[in-house]
Amino acid sequence: MTTKIKFRELLFVLVGALSMQTASAQADSIVDKGSFAFNGYADVSYFKNLNNPLSGLNNGASKAARAFDQRENQFQLGLVQGKMTYTYKRSTVVADLVFGPHGDLGNYGNVVGPLGSTTALAIKQAYITHGFSDKFSVTAGQFGTHVGYEVIDAPLNFNYSLSNCFNNGPFYHIGVKADYAVSSKVSLMAGIVNNWDNLYDNNQYKSAIAQLKITASDKLAMYFNYVGGNESTQAAFNTKDTTGAFKQLIDLVVNYQVTDKFYLGLNAVEGGLSSKDTTLNWGGVALYTNYIFSDMFTLGARAEYFDNTAGVQYIGTTNVQSYTLTGKVSLADGRLMFKPEVRYDMFGNTQFEDADGNFTKTSQLTVGAAAVYKF
Repeated sequence: MTTKIKFRELLFVLVGALSMQTASAQADSIVDKGSFAFNGYADVSYFKNLNNPLSGLNNGASKAARAFDQRENQFQLGLVQGKMTYTYKRSTVVADLVFGPHGDLGNYGNVVGPLGSTTALAIKQAYITHGFSDKFSVTAGQFGTHVGYEVIDAPLNFNYSLSNCFNNGPFYHIGVKADYAVSSKVSLMAGIVNNWDNLYDNNQYKSAIAQLKITASDKLAMYFNYVGGNESTQAAFNTKDTTGAFKQLIDLVVNYQVTDKFYLGLNAVEGGLSSKDTTLNWGGVALYTNYIFSDMFTLGARAEYFDNTAGVQYIGTTNVQSYTLTGKVSLADGRLMFKPEVRYDMFGNTQFEDADGNFTKTSQLTVGAAAVYKF
């Protein structure tokens, strides 16, 4: 009788221990260990300049109107992106790495590092964000610019070729910024950053960035953007005295989903570079529209004008009108996008080669297509 009681007690102890171990394992499984996400894309394209110039980096489509799709009559690799995001409670770290020609061009300011080479070309974004509340967060590191309608990421733009408003920057900033949601319809961002599109600052000064976002409705959103600071160079004014130089950019972006199928967009930008009594301005405007014909096919257009006759930005001392028509064929549940595109660029002066290799043309017509796969 005593043996049976002891055996029963031992059985209860073993069952209890197993139950406690199972409960402990279940508790460990529900501990918040954060979340990890990995995504990205790859793209490839081919474009032909109907001026029929020689193919190369400084010919045809590349001469002035394009920042990224720089070669005509060649199959072109864009970039491969691998974006890693880890979130734990209110903190997030992002490592957005890109490889390929467009990645190098997007980081053109980081060509040479302190030892004569650099890995900075692979970093599109690398930043840490902490949310102190549901409304207030702070971000530090290298992050894509808030300025402009378009971005480097090909899947996020409707047109494959990029507008001159975007091509003339900035592309990214390095610094710190704070975001505050005033309400469900209004949010603010403000920050301090190094100079534009460069890993290291080019002088002792910093630039201010800011954004006001107004979500008027679920169909209409407006962004008012600003960048400004002493970021000029001696060459800009042909003088060694740049202590009073100031470079700034004001930018407006409007997104309007008119109907479920019809969309309108606007980007307007005005920039200035000032030193003492001299002010050099540049600016542009781009209109966007697209219409969804079916789940598989959407057609969109972009019309833009960009003025850089003061010669401040990268496009050259000129102005340009550009008209782009792009189709989007969605395959593989939207992961694969095939984009046929026609673009016409018309400049205020001669910018392009003719069939004899002479720069006598003021315009170019390019046709081609791109394939973009996002994962």
